This record gives sequence, structure tokens and C-alpha cells, in this order.
Amino acid sequence: MQNKGLIRLFAILFGLASLYSLSFTFFANKVEKEALTYAKANAEENDGREIAKQEKKYLDSVANIPGVLGFGDYTYNDIKDKEINLGLDLKGGINATLQVSVKDILIGLSNDSKNPVFNKALDAASIAQKNSSNSYFDLFYQEFEKIAGETKLSDPSIFGTKNLREKITFNTSNSEAKDIIAGEIDASISTAFQVLRSRIDKFGVTQPNIQRIGTSGRILIELPGAKDVERVKKLLQSTAELQFWEVYTGQELVQFLIAANQKVTEMIAAETPKEKVEVAKEEKTSEDSIDDLLGAVETETDSISNLKSSLFSYLQPTGQVSSVIGYAAVKDTAKVNEYLNNKDVRALLTGDYKYAKFLWDAKSTNDVLPLYAIKSNRNDQAPIEGDVISDASQQFDQLGANPEVSMTMNGNGSKLWAKMTGANVGKFVAVVLDNYVYTAPRVNDAITGGRTSISGNFTIEEATDLANVLKAGKLPAAAHIIQSEIVGPSLGQEAINASLISFAIAIILVLAWMILYYGKAGWYADIALLVNIIFIFGVLTSFGAVLTLPGIAGIILTIGMSVDANVIIFESIKENLRSGKGINGAIDRGFSIKGALSAILDANVTTLLTGGILYVFGTGPIQGFAFTLIVGILTSLFSAIFITRLLL
Repeated sequence: MQNKGLIRLFAILFGLASLYSLSFTFFANKVEKEALTYAKANAEENDGREIAKQEKKYLDSVANIPGVLGFGDYTYNDIKDKEINLGLDLKGGINATLQVSVKDILIGLSNDSKNPVFNKALDAASIAQKNSSNSYFDLFYQEFEKIAGETKLSDPSIFGTKNLREKITFNTSNSEAKDIIAGEIDASISTAFQVLRSRIDKFGVTQPNIQRIGTSGRILIELPGAKDVERVKKLLQSTAELQFWEVYTGQELVQFLIAANQKVTEMIAAETPKEKVEVAKEEKTSEDSIDDLLGAVETETDSISNLKSSLFSYLQPTGQVSSVIGYAAVKDTAKVNEYLNNKDVRALLTGDYKYAKFLWDAKSTNDVLPLYAIKSNRNDQAPIEGDVISDASQQFDQLGANPEVSMTMNGNGSKLWAKMTGANVGKFVAVVLDNYVYTAPRVNDAITGGRTSISGNFTIEEATDLANVLKAGKLPAAAHIIQSEIVGPSLGQEAINASLISFAIAIILVLAWMILYYGKAGWYADIALLVNIIFIFGVLTSFGAVLTLPGIAGIILTIGMSVDANVIIFESIKENLRSGKGINGAIDRGFSIKGALSAILDANVTTLLTGGILYVFGTGPIQGFAFTLIVGILTSLFSAIFITRLLL
């Protein structure tokens, strides 16, 4: 064999490189086992959540310490990034199906139409969808046709809006408008898909999978290794509607809140039977006397949760010159919303306060939430919206201790922000995302340059997610998780164990059969086969590929093909020996193009083409299978043709 020394050198270097790549997985598994041992020893309760918390604490402590694992200057994070990636079926994680709300898209396209026929058709379609497999838009169109009468979809109060005037005119028929709107819906769903993909790509999991399911508006998402379900839900379902508003102070609204409290007191008194009020008062007096005997001190939260006979039973007003107008326990926010949105209570808002709207803070402190009053308007249109944001990133405040989100605005946004902050020096402005207030600071000076930040007692993960959401952009419609499945570590471990057992059985049977049938040559083939396995896993790790159950099936298939190549070669050598050739001549002939090589190349090239087609047109697990198949074919060819021949 020509260039035998060069091939031997290449094989050795290839093998060392593969072992080096696999060593990262070994060390990562080692430290994760240590973390699990630490977690079980230090968890206060034998609870899965508590153990996971302690495990994360240990891993965070070694995450960025160079050399702590005894592996050069690598940190745990460095090694983790280079280990072999496991898919959802092996590693566990989150599988979710999202439904992009077509109803919200229609409302948006109609510019929030108040047309009664349009809204009646929407409501009827929502009811019909519960018992129908048809798309929401088809149901809407059917319901609209039933009740439309002379009303057309192209009506200026429905879809004949400024946004669609170039596509839909007054003369556009309903059937024509239907096709146009269907195209707009599909474009909106595509936009939502791209926004979600952008968010997920920055989430920090290995090889996430996101796919559209037909034209239904449903999107399948798989996040291998993800464990924080609430974080994932918040990331996926947030519409990212960013707004900047002026706010009323607690002092400005104190008179309204006093009047509202009186009105709510009257409402509750009118709704509550006298007997229940007397019983509640007796119970309250009894509790007070017990508290006096025990020397109990009434806390702020206790004062919020006393006898619920007024608005101030739920909401504690500030009455101060601050952006917060009051505080309420998290469990009482629904009641506060109900009372403040009551038409009789809102009638108390007059003059400049007529369009005030009330929003809660995004995060609670000791289960208490601050309440803000936003200076809204007739159209509920914010002075500045999120479309002016050109970039967003997670940073730290000036002290370098608290995470925050830094935002950069485009030229138009910079001008609007400078104007808004300049007009509110000494007052407050609020940064609102999806109707939650993230920060409402006092403005000291006009902010020029188009840079601002959002602070809100964030963790680093929360600030990073928020920055990613803002950078990815706003969803054109709400996306709701309609089905979710958490593949826990135990299920992933069962899959790993089952696949390892099947893998081991396949290897043992193949190795044993080769030795029994071909004797010493079988040993050489087995050595080449084991080297091939190292090559395969080394290449998969180096390329950052994801190993899934279908991928393992692809590896087992290539092992079989590798053995098949050796069988063809050995049979060719035996045939040449029987025809009188010497051992060296028989080996040379067996490995030549006139011997077994042509048949081996034909079989492997056709399979390689099939694998390529599967990889290009497949998705998810199919791609995983195809990639491992392609890698396995290439390494099997090298092992069978060169490694086995070197040994022989």
C-alpha cells in the first residue's frame, strides 16, 4: 500500500483529535456528578426542585473558575460548550406547541375595529372553533357572510384601513378581500415565527428546534436541557409591546382614590347582607383582642388584608410625590382592577385624568405590588413605542452590581425621547412592556443621544431574556402555549439507558460474529470498528452536532455497513487465496478497485446521497439521523479501507 506512513500518521492524529473532543464530555459529566452528590447532601428536603436548586448553585460556583476541573485552564462553562450535545429525547427539556392568535391578527389588521358585524363574527368564530377543525379565519369568514348583509370586508371601519388601502379598496369584493387578508395572516405568522426563532436562538440551549405546523398558525418548539418552565413561557408568550408613558403621581391622584374608596365602600355595602357584615366585625374584634394579648404587631401587608369592606382594604395609597400611587398584595390585584375599572368608579376621573389607566409593576416585593397611573389618551396610543428600539443588551448599573437592560433608539426615537424627557423634568416617565411597568424613574434632565435603560430588580437571566425579547422585536399577535410537555431527566435517562443497551448489544454481537467467522482477521476488523466509533463521536462533538435517538440509530446502521465492507473485503481476499495468489497479493487485490472496493464505494455512495437528501429536506430528528449517517459512512469507509488494511 502506497503512502502507508502518511495514512498511519493521519489515522493517529485523527484518533487523538477525536479523543480530545470526547474528553470534554467526560470532564463535564464528572463535575455534574459531583454537583448532584453535593445537591443531595445539602438539600434541606428530598425534593426534586430543592435538589435542582442546590445542583445549580454548585455548578454556578465553578462555572468561571479556570483550572478548577483539573483540565488545563478551562472553566466548567468552557468544557460544557464543547461537550457532545444531547437532544430532547436524551437530555430532557421542554416541548411546546404555540398557537399564534389569528383573532388578534384580524383585530390588528382592522385597526381594532369597533364595527358590530365584525366583532360579532369574531365572537361567533371563537365559539365555533371549539368544535371545529377548520382554521379560525375560515370560520370567521363563514360567520361574517351569515350576518354581513350590506356590510363588506372592505368597509373603512373594518379592513379598508390606511394600512391596507393599497390592497383593499371600497370596490374590493368579499372573496377578493378574503384572499388578501389570508395572505396578510400568513405573513404575520411568518413574522411571529422569525421573532420566536430569534428569541429562542439567544435563549442559551443547544440546538433548539422550531417548526411551523402547516398553515394553522401553530409552531412547534423543542428546547433540550431547558428546565425553567416559567422562564420559557414568559419568553415565548411575551408580545414585547414596549411603550413609554408619562405618569400621574400618588399626590395627584389621592383625591380620586379617596372618592373611589367611598364609592367602592357603598358598592360593597349594597352587595353584602347586613348579617355578614356584623359577623365579620365580630371576627375582626376577636382577632384584634387576641393580637393584643399576644403582643402582635400589625404589618403593612396585614393592614392591606384586613376587613375587605372598601377599596383601601385591598389598596394602600401613597399620597406622595412619587410614580407609585399605591400598593396591594399580589392576591388582591384582581379585586383592585375590578373596582378601578368599574364604570361608576371611572366616572370619578374627570378633566385631565379622564383617560388615566392603571398598571401594576412587573415584579413584586414580599408579595406586594406597586400600582401606577398612566397618562393615557382617547386612542390609548403611547407617545413612544418599541419600534424605535434599534438595539438592546443586558448590562450592569453604574455600581456594577444590579443587572439592567440598556436600549439604543433610532434617530426618530432619539428625538421623541429627548422631547418627552425634556417636557417632564422633575416628573416621572414609565417604561411599560406588555402592560407591566418595569421602571418609572424621575426625570432629572432631558435625555439626548437615544440611550436609556430599564432597571427592575432583575436577575441576570431575566435581564438577558428581556434584552433578547426587545431586540428580536414585537410579535404581531399573541402566541399562546396550547400544549406543553416536560421531558424530565428521568425520562431522558431511561432513553439514554435503553439506547446504550441496544448499542452495546449490537456492538457485542457484531464483534463476536466477526471473530468467530474470520478469526484473526475478525480481530483486526473489530479494532477498526472500535476506532471508527471513536471517530464518529469525535466528529459529532467537534461539529457541535446534537445526538438523538434517531442519531444513535444512524450510528448503529453505519456500524453494520462498516462490518459489511469488511465482510466484502475478506471474502474477496479468500477468493483470491483460493485462486492461488499469495497472502500479500490477495490482500492487495481484495482492497483494489477490481476487488471489493468498487462494490463498497457503490453501496456507500448511494447511501451517502440518501443521507444528503434527508439532511437537506428533513427537520429535527430526521436531520439528526441523516447527519450521523453521513459522518458514519465517511468514517466507516476510512476505517474499512485504510485502518483494517494497515492492521492486516
